[in-house]
Amino acid sequence: MKLKNAVSSMQKGHPEDTLIPLYTPWGEAIKKADTEAVWQEYPRPQLERDNYRILNGKWSYWIVPVEDPTVMPRKADILVPFSPESLLSGVERQLQPNEYLWYERRIGFSEEELAEKKKGLHCILHFGAVDQQAVVYCNGQEVVSHIGGYLPFHADITDYVSEDALLLQVRVRDVSDTSWYTRGKQTLNRGGMFYTAQSGIWQSVWYEWVPANYIEHMKITPDLDSHSVTIELKSPREFASVSCTVYKATDYLAASESQSGRLIPGERTMALIGVSVKRESTAPNILRLTLPEDSIRPWTPETPYLYSFTIMADSDTIHGYFALRSFTVEPDERGMMRFCLNHQPYFLHGLLDQGYWSDGLMTAPCDEAFLYDIKLAKHAGFNMLRKHIKIEPLRWYYHCDRLGMIVWQDMVSGGTTYHMPFVCYMPTVFPNISVHTKDYHYKLFSRADEEGRAAWEQECLDTIEHLYSIPSIAVWVPFNEGWGQFDAERITGLIKEKDPTRPVDHASGWFDQKCGDFKSIHNYFRPLKVKQDKNRAFVISEYGGYACHIKGHSSVERIYGYRKYASTEELTAAYGQLMEKQLNPLIDRGLSGAVYTQLSDVEEEVNGLVTYDRRIEKLNCSPQSSFEAPSLHENMPE
Repeated sequence: MKLKNAVSSMQKGHPEDTLIPLYTPWGEAIKKADTEAVWQEYPRPQLERDNYRILNGKWSYWIVPVEDPTVMPRKADILVPFSPESLLSGVERQLQPNEYLWYERRIGFSEEELAEKKKGLHCILHFGAVDQQAVVYCNGQEVVSHIGGYLPFHADITDYVSEDALLLQVRVRDVSDTSWYTRGKQTLNRGGMFYTAQSGIWQSVWYEWVPANYIEHMKITPDLDSHSVTIELKSPREFASVSCTVYKATDYLAASESQSGRLIPGERTMALIGVSVKRESTAPNILRLTLPEDSIRPWTPETPYLYSFTIMADSDTIHGYFALRSFTVEPDERGMMRFCLNHQPYFLHGLLDQGYWSDGLMTAPCDEAFLYDIKLAKHAGFNMLRKHIKIEPLRWYYHCDRLGMIVWQDMVSGGTTYHMPFVCYMPTVFPNISVHTKDYHYKLFSRADEEGRAAWEQECLDTIEHLYSIPSIAVWVPFNEGWGQFDAERITGLIKEKDPTRPVDHASGWFDQKCGDFKSIHNYFRPLKVKQDKNRAFVISEYGGYACHIKGHSSVERIYGYRKYASTEELTAAYGQLMEKQLNPLIDRGLSGAVYTQLSDVEEEVNGLVTYDRRIEKLNCSPQSSFEAPSLHENMPE
C-alpha cells in the first residue's frame, strides 16, 4: 500500500480558498453573447409534446434572512437555470442555511395560449430540479411545494392563465450539509473530494398545454427475449382510446434531430414497423407491443439502436423512444459471474462522472457540453459512465441512449456530517474490518435520524420511478463508501421489487453486506486484484485517480488526487502502464468491470481526463486536444 499517497489524500476542507473563475468554451460563448437563450431544448425527450414554452432566461432574485423575511428585498437579475453560486448565473453568491432565496418573473400568455385554455386544455408548470426546499407561488397563491434538490415536480397553473401577466415566484431554502437531506458532493466547507454547495433552480423550468386527461408519466419495460415492450401510462383517469405508432430502429448516425431536439428517424428508416399492440382490458393504460422478428435491433454501446414512437391517448399526443436490451449478472462458460449485456458477458470499462462544471457547477452550460463529455469518454475507449451521487437532467441520459454509453446510476447520498475516519480512512487502511461491519449501526453511518432515513428511502424509490425507462441505465447504486448508508440488504430488496430488470451494486467501495449483484471495491493505493465471489460479479468500482495540475485551468493551486504527475506526458505513460500491466490481465481472472477516477477535474480534484473548464484533454495531449470556443448552438465535432 502507498501509505504516503493515502495520507496526502485525506479529506480537508478549504472554504477559505477563493476559486479562480474558469469558463468552459460554451460558458464563454454564453457570457460573450449576453443571451437569455439558454437551455431551450425540450427537457424530457422520452415524453415530448409539441405545445410547450421554456421559461429559462433572466429572472429577478433577492435573498432575505429566514428569521426576518419581511426585509425589503434588493432585486437583481439571475440567469436561470444556473444556481446563484455559479459564474453563469451572474450572481456568484453562496446561499446560507439561514437565508431564503426568492425568484420572480412575469409570464405573459399569447392569444393562442388563451385560446388553448378556452378549449379546455390545462397548463402544467414543470421544474426539473430545485435545490433544496421550494415553494412556488402564482399571483401570491401557493400552488406547489417540494423538498429534495434532485427530482422534478410540477403544478397545474391553468386557473392563473389570463390576459393579465402571471406573477411567478419561487421561494427556496437550502440547508446543504447541515442536516440529513440528500446533497451528494455539496458542502459549505468545500475542499478535497467535496465541492461548492449550490442552491436554487438548477434544471429547466417550462410549461406545456395538455388535455384534462393526459399522460403524466410512462414506464417502459423492454423484453429482449420475447421481442416485446410494455408501456404503462400514468394519467388522472383511464384512457378510452390509445394507439401507438412505432418506427424502425435507428442508431444516432442515421438520425436527425428536430429543432426541439426530438429523435426523428432518418429518411431510410421512416417505414413503420408492423407492430402488434395488445391493450389489456383489465388495465387499459398498459400497452404490450410485440415487434416483428425482422425488426429486432438490440441496443449496445457499439450499435445504439433506438425505436421512435408516437402515442395518441384520447386527445393527448406524445413522442418518445425505447430500446431493446437486457442487463443481467450471469455465469460465463467457466462459471465466473459476469455482467452481461443482452445475455453476453460484457466488460464495463467505466469512468467516474461527477457532473460538475467550472462555470455552472451542477448545471452544464448547454446541451452541447453534455455531448462533449460523453463523446470524450467514448473516444477514450470507455463504454460506461458511473454517474456519481447526482441525478442529471433527462437530456443527458438521452444522449447516453443515442450515443451508446452505459450508465451506472448512483443514488444521491445524504445523512448528517460523515465520520471520515470511520467511513473512509479505516476501510482504506484496514479493508477487512469494513467487510465485517454491519450498517444498522446508524450513528456510525450518520443515519441516527429516523425521519432522514425514511426520506432518503422514498427519494431512492422516486429516483427509480423517474429514470426507470432510460435504456442506457444498467445498474442502480444505492450507497457509496458508507456515506449515509443504512440497511443496505433491505434497501436492495426494495430496489429489486421496484425494478426487477436491473442489477444492484448495493455498497460501492466497502461495508459489503453480502447482498446485491456485485462484490464492489474501491482501490486507489494497492495493486489491483480480483476477489472472486461465488454468487456475484466482481467490479473495481473506483480506481486510478491520477492527478495532473494544468496551470491556468484549475480552480485552485492546491492539488487533490491519489497519485500526482507533473506533466501530461508522465500522466499518459502512467495511465498506459496501469491499464496494460494491472487492469487488463484481470479481465480473464474474473474482473467484470472497472471505473477509473475520473472524467473531469472538479475544483481541488485534478484527476480528470480533461480539465475542469473542458479546454485541455490530458491523455495523449496534442494541439488538437484543446479547442476554440464554439458558437452557442454549435455541436462539438464527432
